[in-house]
Amino acid sequence: MTRVLSVASECVPLVKTGGLADVVGALPAAMAQLGYEMRALIPGYRSVMKQVKTSKAVVAFDDLFGGPARVVAAKVAGLNLLVLDAPHLFDRAGSPYLDDSGADWEDNAERFAALSYAAAHIAQNGADGWQPDIVHGHDWQAGFVPEFMHRLADGQPTAPFVFTVHNIAFHGNCAADRRAALLLDEGRFNADHFEFWGQISALKAGLTGAQRITTVSQTYAEELMTPEFGMGMDGVLRARRGDLSGIVNGIDLDVWNSETDAEITPYKTPRGKAANKAALQAEFGLGQSDGPLCVLVSRLTEQKGIDLLIKAVPTLLGRGGQLALLGSGAAQLEVALHALAAQNENVAVKIGYDEALAHRMIAGGDAILVPSRFEPCGLTQLYGLRYGTVPLVALTGGLADTVINASPAALAKNAATGVQFFPITAEALSNAFTRLCDLYHAPRTWGVLQRNAMKQPVGWETSAKAYGQLYSDLTQG
Repeated sequence: MTRVLSVASECVPLVKTGGLADVVGALPAAMAQLGYEMRALIPGYRSVMKQVKTSKAVVAFDDLFGGPARVVAAKVAGLNLLVLDAPHLFDRAGSPYLDDSGADWEDNAERFAALSYAAAHIAQNGADGWQPDIVHGHDWQAGFVPEFMHRLADGQPTAPFVFTVHNIAFHGNCAADRRAALLLDEGRFNADHFEFWGQISALKAGLTGAQRITTVSQTYAEELMTPEFGMGMDGVLRARRGDLSGIVNGIDLDVWNSETDAEITPYKTPRGKAANKAALQAEFGLGQSDGPLCVLVSRLTEQKGIDLLIKAVPTLLGRGGQLALLGSGAAQLEVALHALAAQNENVAVKIGYDEALAHRMIAGGDAILVPSRFEPCGLTQLYGLRYGTVPLVALTGGLADTVINASPAALAKNAATGVQFFPITAEALSNAFTRLCDLYHAPRTWGVLQRNAMKQPVGWETSAKAYGQLYSDLTQG
């Protein structure tokens, strides 16, 4: 059995700030079906250690970036975990990356260098007899893994390293004068390794040190090689073109199952959504409407296109539609959304995040909105497909790869599953609302869209096979 060490800063159900956690939590079970033993190495945040009831120390460090640390093996929610218990780095209030004031932790570079160093140590020396055949790192927090693997193995790492970019917007940069403190090789502070415009870049370390690079959709992989989307790393990725591939994410089909979901009135066909729509309208204080009830569950940022939505939503409302929104983020967007709701009885906004409410919204909505300016993969549109909630999405990244636009050709072939818009502007989104409402007011066509959506394969089976092929290529090579 091939052993894989997955290295990440988040993992469902222990800690989550975004879709990365869902992937890291779901991938082990998906890979186990193909004969891979995957263990996830994650930081021992205060919230994580509270959930680790029984554990066994398998690695110890006398001094890991400023204090003693250990790696403990634990099993939580069916996951085989390796948890880096380093209280001086992770036992603190706040989010995984931000303090209570919302600022980055000043020692984030050391915190996640420690995670990477622990991963490299396990790759080279094992953990209580368990040693990986492959190391798979996720995002910049695992970017230094290949640097430390190179160092600990005297330039001959024992396992190949796979690096997955979930969102290239985050680089993990810090000042060049921290090289010694981060235990990085001075001789590799150059354009071929981890130097980025005079700074240290954990993301670039991962991109240059990996044997294979993946991202979470094929379209996003292609976008990353352009200046518009590459966030300064497009040249690095063009140079690694032959090692870059896109593997779209999946979702947990047991958690997201309209027939068994405990948070909703279960249903098997789109007709069953009616009871959930009525309940959702009541919960949000919305009345009956002539148009579609659109839901949005998202971080409230310009990347997610929330400013575009605010400008375009009058078109939806003018056609009798409604908007129910759940999320939190930029203060100015939260204020603008509250103002929009105060002025329109068909707009309701809840600031925050509530997993159970997200299920009720996706079950009760007619359409789910993802108007992102860029979206590496996206999961909410996959939840929408699974629940027969028609996605209206921007034509970018994984949204382009997972939603089939209701074009005349796709409608004629009964293949359409949603509505896409491009360019990614408020005007184009407004036009998309018009198309969405036209489709909604053609009940037969709308029913076809819903049924097509619910038939789409959105689980991990196909993606797990793609990762398995990648792993096989590396171990056999």
